[in-house]
Amino acid sequence: MLAGGAFLVLFALLFSGLPIVFALFLVGFSGSAALLGPGAALAMVGQVTFDTVRNYNLATLPLFVLMGNFVARARLSSELYEAAYAFLGHRRGGLAMTTILACGGFSSVCGSSMATASTMARVAMPSMRAYGYSEGLATASIAAGGTLGILIPPSVILVIYGIMTNTNIGALFMAGVMPGVIGILGYLGAVAWSVARDPAAGPRGERSSWAQRGRAVSRVWGIALLFVVMLGGIYAGVFTPIEAAGVGAFGAFLFALVRGALNLRSLRDVLAESMRTSAVMLLVLVGAVLYNNFLDLSGFTRVLQEAVTAFGVSPLAVMAVIVAIYFVLGCVLESLSMVLLTVPVFFPIVTGLGYDPVWFGVIVVVATEISLITPPVGFNVFMLHSMLPEIRVGVMFRGLVPFIAADVLRLALLIAVPVITLWLPGLMER
Repeated sequence: MLAGGAFLVLFALLFSGLPIVFALFLVGFSGSAALLGPGAALAMVGQVTFDTVRNYNLATLPLFVLMGNFVARARLSSELYEAAYAFLGHRRGGLAMTTILACGGFSSVCGSSMATASTMARVAMPSMRAYGYSEGLATASIAAGGTLGILIPPSVILVIYGIMTNTNIGALFMAGVMPGVIGILGYLGAVAWSVARDPAAGPRGERSSWAQRGRAVSRVWGIALLFVVMLGGIYAGVFTPIEAAGVGAFGAFLFALVRGALNLRSLRDVLAESMRTSAVMLLVLVGAVLYNNFLDLSGFTRVLQEAVTAFGVSPLAVMAVIVAIYFVLGCVLESLSMVLLTVPVFFPIVTGLGYDPVWFGVIVVVATEISLITPPVGFNVFMLHSMLPEIRVGVMFRGLVPFIAADVLRLALLIAVPVITLWLPGLMER
């Protein structure tokens, strides 16, 4: 009962506008103090903070954040868009398809959904407007493509999930590859379906020659090589995820330096921004661990596990309920809050039913992806609206309907066929 009441208080604090890090600290400390006493709760805060900071895997977070900031500073997004356009721009809906592919490429070195969407909006929207694309299809392709940023490795959300659940981060990264590819193909299908219904929504662009395609690809080979080296190194066992993050950060630094995008002032700005972002994530993780410890002390997760066992509910039905809860929470919470609030509750239940923790991590991220483009919150949609205030939110959400349908089908496929997710991690173990 105490844990259930604390859960409601946590939601109330979030809806009141209190940052999640403070809400997690407040609820986690207050609940632990009610169970153990204030002195023991304070001691636990100190121990949790010390243990979390000492977590070796935590080094992946600042390094991947640094890599993403270097890549953003190198202004790679335009080149990625041009390379994708060279191959797809002449098709009906080709610019929207180009946006999806460019988002996928940018996600592979960024790891942030909102950063991917906001960056590609500046690059893709002018071209789609120039060719007369419908506002719904243009903004939908950007918002949906941006969601790939939290799944395609390196994914910050997968790193946080791995640290919270003590799951192998390298296996999580490899597990995100195939669902990410399926997501890209599903979004391309959503664009094709949209322009089949309304050909005027996505007119054809100009056809590029093979020489133009070669030049476009040559401008992005460096970052493509960086992605291949990082994932290939993890897959082959040459790098640990932390070492791959270090290689990625240094490679992105060299990439930005060679392109003339760095000087002393911009380097200082990149380092300062990376430090601020990493510090916030560290505090959030400490709060999440504290909240998780309180749930364990209260016996809340144990009672839920016993209830699931007592009712004899099938594992597939439990997963269906969990996914439905994510869909509902996605209407009112952003992605990081959803992961931090739900994983401590659902993870013991799911693993207790025999599901693979790596597979569940991908399912959580895919379900969270959907929440970024569903009403009434849809953080990617409202972020785009802040950049494009002349386009109504309702127009954006209507354009997203086929993309949301593609996401739901992908999620159902991943739940029904777990081997899609676990195939690459399984090869790593061999």
